[in-house]
Amino acid sequence: MAERVADSGKQPRYLVANVDDEHGADFLNFRVEERLPYSLRDISFHSLHKDSVSLVFGDTTIRVPLVGLFNVYNILAAITLTRALGISLSTIDKALRDLPPIAGRVEQFSTPKEAKKQLTAVVDYAHTPDSLEKLYQAFPNVTKVCVLGNTGGGRDTWKRPEMGAIAERYCEQIILSNEDPYDENPHQIVEQMAKGITDKSKLRVIMDRRLAIREAVKSAPSGAYVIVSGKGTDPYIMGPRGTKEVWSDAAEVEKALASIE
Repeated sequence: MAERVADSGKQPRYLVANVDDEHGADFLNFRVEERLPYSLRDISFHSLHKDSVSLVFGDTTIRVPLVGLFNVYNILAAITLTRALGISLSTIDKALRDLPPIAGRVEQFSTPKEAKKQLTAVVDYAHTPDSLEKLYQAFPNVTKVCVLGNTGGGRDTWKRPEMGAIAERYCEQIILSNEDPYDENPHQIVEQMAKGITDKSKLRVIMDRRLAIREAVKSAPSGAYVIVSGKGTDPYIMGPRGTKEVWSDAAEVEKALASIE
């Protein structure tokens, strides 16, 4: 929504704010040297694709290998700041076109080309209702098989049924699984999430996260998207009394996809 750029530990010189957001304009009341609002109105056109987004600035079309409307706003924030710093639009265009994939942030994987069933899997850190909904919205008009838990046992209990309800709204299949229970009973966490799902025919509970990912890939029809959310690049599943299991959603997704014949 807003970002500040520090200048040698002094008061920030720039403040970049999304004025399309209901709270964005409030940030422009902060005392800074230069306020930089941005909005979709700054561009003449934008389009969303399965593997990228495109933005049109005047006569310049910039295609960026990121997905979702939320990334259009992220890109606008970056462009607004860099232009204020005197960087040319052509330089910005080249940097964004060559942007490498961001691990754990809408990170996409595909089945081998020779596989009879073609799937796309997505690994993302989304662990709040807002971020989860935006993640699902980034992939419209495709079948979604969704694996999720609820990061952080012992806190944020309010969001559990809400995240279950969001998954029901966007996903054709839902697999609730273990994530980071810490000292809380992981079954209790999943039960609270399941309360937000009214159509139980969509729901499966597979507490073993590795098995949950495998089953999602196995059950997904060709052309579907398997979306695994909540951990991103987190390297451990955090358990009781400080215990932790070495973990990688991306590695497990790749193994599952590679097993498809």
